[in-house]
Amino acid sequence: MPFDLWLAFAAASTALLLIPGPTVLLVLSYALSQGKRVAVASATGVALGDFVAMTASLLGLGALVLASATLFTVLKWAGAVYLVWLGIKLLRSAPAGGLEEVGGAQVNGRGVFWHAAAVTALNPKSIAFFIAFVPQFVTVGEPLAPQFAILIATFVGLAAVNALAYALLADRLRQTIRKPGVIAWLTRGGGVALIGMGVMTATLRRSA
Repeated sequence: MPFDLWLAFAAASTALLLIPGPTVLLVLSYALSQGKRVAVASATGVALGDFVAMTASLLGLGALVLASATLFTVLKWAGAVYLVWLGIKLLRSAPAGGLEEVGGAQVNGRGVFWHAAAVTALNPKSIAFFIAFVPQFVTVGEPLAPQFAILIATFVGLAAVNALAYALLADRLRQTIRKPGVIAWLTRGGGVALIGMGVMTATLRRSA
């Protein structure tokens, strides 16, 4: 793969990842409520979710989903229900007493890891996005496997670094934000975003 093409892909991926989305809100919520001890777990979970979504799309699952009405419907509703459930769970867990209240509601790193991975992998339109985004940086006529490996490794690596940076930044803010209700609203924001993702997923239609 030409270096300039890889550099363009890395730049475009960085710009996309920096935009705060539901996954970032989830990472921020965990970092603010649990501190830096879950930062690595959330970042690696995000990386796994992106790896699953991107690899699946490049292996042709995206084309299969778009071609099969039944499979599309099953995956759409399964993802929608799960995302709404996660959002409601996050809303119900929002503490009203600030950091003091959060301190008693600890979660383990494994739970954070799988939660972040599931939310990232089930992000609406992820597979379709990768199908539309990645081919722009593929050189036609050259072996695809090495190119896909480089693109996947680049995007997943950037996603992990981005999530980790957000988590560590949130942990720094956690040391200064002490007002009751601030974390509650941030947590609720993540919950609302997840519910919105679920509703969006449920309303997706197959491309003609």
